[in-house]
Amino acid sequence: MENHHAHHGQEDHSTHTAPQGPATAVTSPPAEHNARAHQHNGHGDQDDRAVHSHGQHAGHSTAMFKNRFWLTLALSVPVVYFSPMVGHLLGYTPPAFPGSTWILPVLGTVIFLYGGQPFLKGGWQELKDRRPGMMLLIAMAISVAFAASWATSLGIGGFDLDFWWELALLVAIMLLGHWIEMRALGSAQGALDALAALLPDEAERVTDAGTETVPVSDLREGDTVLVRSGARMPADGTVVDGQAEFDESMITGESKTVLRSPGDTVVAGTVATDNSVRVQITAVGENTALAGIQRLVAEAQASSSKAQALADRAAAFLFYFAAGAGVITFIAWTLLGSVPEAVTRTVTVLVIACPHALGLAIPLVIAISTEQAARAGVLIKNRMALERMRTVDVVLFDKTGTLTTGEPDLKDITAVQGVDADSLLALAAAVESDSEHPVARAIVRAARDRNLDIPHATDFKSLTGRGVRASVDGRTIHVGGPALLRELGAVEPVVVAAPTRAWMGRGAAVLHVIDGGRVLGAVSLEDSVRAESRQAVAALQNRGVKVAMITGDARQVAQAIAQDLHIDEVFAEVLPADKDKKVAELQARGMKVAMVGDGVNDAPALARAEVGIAIGAGTDVAMESAGVVLAGNDPRAVLSMVDLSRASYRKMWQNLIWATGYNVLSVPLAAGVLAFAGVVLSPAAGAVLMSVSTIVVALNAQLLRRVKLNPSQVR
Repeated sequence: MENHHAHHGQEDHSTHTAPQGPATAVTSPPAEHNARAHQHNGHGDQDDRAVHSHGQHAGHSTAMFKNRFWLTLALSVPVVYFSPMVGHLLGYTPPAFPGSTWILPVLGTVIFLYGGQPFLKGGWQELKDRRPGMMLLIAMAISVAFAASWATSLGIGGFDLDFWWELALLVAIMLLGHWIEMRALGSAQGALDALAALLPDEAERVTDAGTETVPVSDLREGDTVLVRSGARMPADGTVVDGQAEFDESMITGESKTVLRSPGDTVVAGTVATDNSVRVQITAVGENTALAGIQRLVAEAQASSSKAQALADRAAAFLFYFAAGAGVITFIAWTLLGSVPEAVTRTVTVLVIACPHALGLAIPLVIAISTEQAARAGVLIKNRMALERMRTVDVVLFDKTGTLTTGEPDLKDITAVQGVDADSLLALAAAVESDSEHPVARAIVRAARDRNLDIPHATDFKSLTGRGVRASVDGRTIHVGGPALLRELGAVEPVVVAAPTRAWMGRGAAVLHVIDGGRVLGAVSLEDSVRAESRQAVAALQNRGVKVAMITGDARQVAQAIAQDLHIDEVFAEVLPADKDKKVAELQARGMKVAMVGDGVNDAPALARAEVGIAIGAGTDVAMESAGVVLAGNDPRAVLSMVDLSRASYRKMWQNLIWATGYNVLSVPLAAGVLAFAGVVLSPAAGAVLMSVSTIVVALNAQLLRRVKLNPSQVR
């Protein structure tokens, strides 16, 4: 605010700072969006890229798992129906006809070779890499079942091991689980690719002769385009003529439209809902906000996670546990029983110990969390940020541009006797109408909001560092601060001086309206607090999280904002280079800090904090230093991070406990430790339990979708 005031009237203030929209970054050019969209529709290619780094599935696509699942499921129906064991369990006799005995081995072999191929290849790769995990264990289970079933079908070794139906269901369930997992992992990227597909193919470029329709790929920075009511923005830009309500829900997750007027930023893909506007293009291709969002989500999908590492280690342990249990089971039953029974028990152990539920426990939760966050405008660049957010003790907000709009707003008006406030404001707005300085725009905006009749001004002149001057109805009117008062030798009347001293005491900028040498009154302008900031601060405190604010502004300015928002702690008059030291100071007290900022000088603090959160309207440097980027500028989105982090943590542990507990209890039963008491877990029961465990984990993770992340629903 003080800077606005000090420079008000300078010749270069026409290069004002417009309210910013979501930030820009670098990724694939929107010119390619149609090709990407066509690839995405029905083929799963976008999902493949999103999960390419998921080691167990490298080289596999979502569509591949889906297609193999449906065919395997179709083949499994006759396998199950013609199984003598299933018929015995359900009380029917499978029909017999010439060749019917070959239905199970033939279809079972197709299922094993076709449906089981991803697991066989994955298991072989894990074996070559000497990193055994769930794919190897699945491969072992289906291979043993396949071999045992063929031995039975051919009458070799006297085995009675009809495992064809268990093999079919095991492969079908494994394919279904991997399909669900990969679809969830790729859904955040897929949703954003779908947004890119919504960009228009053509734009109306404004020319000297009118308008011309051109491909979006032909637009360049500096071009002006006409965006009609109901049309989407073809690129990022600044409104230069007209005003319209824009639907920005595809970027911010907020359904309420936002008014965009001359000087305001609008973003590619957003929709002008009620009026036509002319927009000067400021970013095209890989520099648009939407392209940046896609890149950030891609980084999030590829980032590492402690929880994922834990699940991978648990899966590796489970392989050794199951393999060891299988060996011990085979030896024990061979010595105490018979080879056929030993094979039966061993196969059951391997089937029931299949760690697919454990494999889903973490990645599915993280994938759904990332997707849900992206849909709400919270872009998780690093999964560790999501995991750490639940442990945060204090959220440190940078004031300007985060808790406040970063732009001046008219707060108070005082006038001498005989001059009413509206007349004074209209007179000031008339003088300021030709200025593009943020202070001037705030005064004009306030007059228009009050529907005042603004007089026409002529002979406008900017007075460097002091204010502005113009002629209004034949009168010479000045608008400026204390330096202008001194220059003109004007004296504030007492009725004006008393309130202006109070305004200055709280750090407001004060501009006087002077007619000739007579002071008619004054107005105050302050950095306006976002209405959403009050809700964000209160909601964080309700969740047991302290709120602190950091700013380079004078202490009285900071205290006024802090009192308004009921903030717990304030760091004022902090030099840009020292912001990270304040984060370190909080950490030295034993607190875990989430830093929220939007400027270049916030980057070191964002990097030092346990969780760095960049407001989307901020700079590229701030975004690169943060683990989380808010696509919009609503501070309530921080609540989404807290709630999602806590909910994700609960789901991770619920799934881990269920998956590991299921194996710890079921493997000994499958091995037959209670056989002496007549309790033996059959292969059929083992297959059913394995399937149920996988489904429970998947459904539990899906409950994350019920977490409300819309900022307007914050409580």
